[in-house]
Order: sequence, then C-alpha cells, then structure tokens
Amino acid sequence: MNISSLISALPGATAQGLIWGIMAIGVYLTYKVLDFSDLTVDGTMATGGAVCVMLMINGTNLWVALLCSVLAGMAAGLVTGIFHTKMGIPPILSGILTQLALYSINLWIMGFKANQGINVTKYDLLVSARNVRHLGMDNPIFIMLAVTAILIVVLYWFFGTELGSSLRATGCNEQMAKAQGINVDRCKRIGLMISNGIVALSSALFAQYQGSVDVNMGRGAIVIGLAAVIISTVIFGKLFHNFGLKLMAVSIGAVLYYIVIQVVLWLGLNTNLLKLLSALVVAFFLAIPYWTKNAKNMKRSKGAKHA
Repeated sequence: MNISSLISALPGATAQGLIWGIMAIGVYLTYKVLDFSDLTVDGTMATGGAVCVMLMINGTNLWVALLCSVLAGMAAGLVTGIFHTKMGIPPILSGILTQLALYSINLWIMGFKANQGINVTKYDLLVSARNVRHLGMDNPIFIMLAVTAILIVVLYWFFGTELGSSLRATGCNEQMAKAQGINVDRCKRIGLMISNGIVALSSALFAQYQGSVDVNMGRGAIVIGLAAVIISTVIFGKLFHNFGLKLMAVSIGAVLYYIVIQVVLWLGLNTNLLKLLSALVVAFFLAIPYWTKNAKNMKRSKGAKHA
C-alpha cells in the first residue's frame, strides 16, 4: 500500500465530503431540528442534479439552473409535507412515497435515460472534479467552503426569525408549540421544503462535480446524511452549542465520513461493499452514545456498591 496514493485521493474525498455535507445539513434540519424522519432525500438527491444538468444542457444559465434545482427539491418536500399533514400518513411512509414517485419523475426529467453527462469543457460549471488538485479559485474545495459558509449564515439568520423559531419549537415540543398558537402543520411543510431544497442544491453541485447525473445517484443518501449528523454529534456534541457551529460540525462530519471511506478503500476494501461499510459506520457512531451511557451507569453502580 502506497501512502502517496492515499494522500493524492484526500482532496477528492474532502471535496465530495463538503458537497455531501450540504445534503447532511438538510438531513440535520429534519432529523434534529424538526424531529421528522424524512426519507425523501434519497429521491431529491437525484432530482436536483437531474434538473440542473438538463437545464444546462438546454442552454440555461448556471445560476438559474441551480435555483430551479432548489425549487424542485422544495416542491418534493412540500409533497411529503402534504402527505403527512393533510392525509395523515406517518412521516417515514410519507417520505418513502415521495421518494418512490421521484424515481419516475427523475427519469422523465432526464428524457427517460438512466444517466446524463455534462462536460466541464463545454459548460460553465461551478465545481468540477478536474480542478480538485488546482490551487486556484476554481478548486471545488475552496468553492464548497464558501458555499457552505454562506448556507450556514443564511440558516443561522433564518432560524433566529419568528418563523424559524416556530420551526424549532415544533420539533422540540409539538404539543407546547400548538399551545402557543403555532401552526405546526405549516411549520412541518416549510421545514421539509427547506430541507429538501438544500438536498437538491447538494445534488446539483454533485452532478456538476462528477460531470453526470444518474437516476440512482441518491440511493443510500439518507445513510450518508445520518452518518454525518451522528459523527458530528458524537465528536462535537459537547463542544458546539451554537446553532451555526452545529451546522458547521455536520459539514465536518461528512468530510470525516468520506475520509474514513477513502482510507478503508486504500486498505483494500472491495468497492462493492461500500454500502455495507456505510451502514456499519452509521451503526457504530449511533451505538457510541448508548455504550457511553451504559459505561457511566455501570461506573455509578460500582461506586454505589463500594459506598
């Protein structure tokens, strides 16, 4: 095993981690802030890329294509919200239904082709894997750091507003939020729209980065998102209490996740086992708080016996 091959792969892993970190921030908003288990992201992680790539192929400006990708993701989140709040369907099933429908919609957007390519030499892309080792401003790592910082600032401002506080109150204690006159159903729909809009933005950026969009691009995205959220909680949970810092920690968690994956691949893991590895990584970090709690309880019990 050549250490130089691992070092040369780290910039790409960092860039991908930052892109998927934006998706993880979207997952964090539903999973932690809204307390809503949303599986729509596996669909919207392909929708954003499909919309962006197809619009750019047909001559649409980059920024307009990105905006349309976000709006498409928000529409998908709204559908999930309607399924849950207007039709009484449980959160997980609502997300699964939307995700299932999005597979066909994504195929339709892509002209019923499983994948579509977009070349950095022909189109003005915001990020591209070709530039990951350049030390210029076109390096996707620098660009994604800037995009992540802007997104965190905007979200930090929004969740400090009256509407943002209502969303946080809804996720914290729905019954108390209702007692305070907050329309919790509307808050859930808005939260899902914001979350899936952010996921779609990540999808559009990732499609540009890899130079193509695939209908299965979002499969397993929720696992990566949860991995980033759990890693950030385990490592930075006791250090970061500010909302903005928590969002930054989620992005760092995604980068760490991709670095871990890269290291394991460097050690010789078969790439066909990546999904298994992802599941094990998530399970491991989910178990850490449980193991820590049990260890503390055992220590207290031993202390009580000795006393």
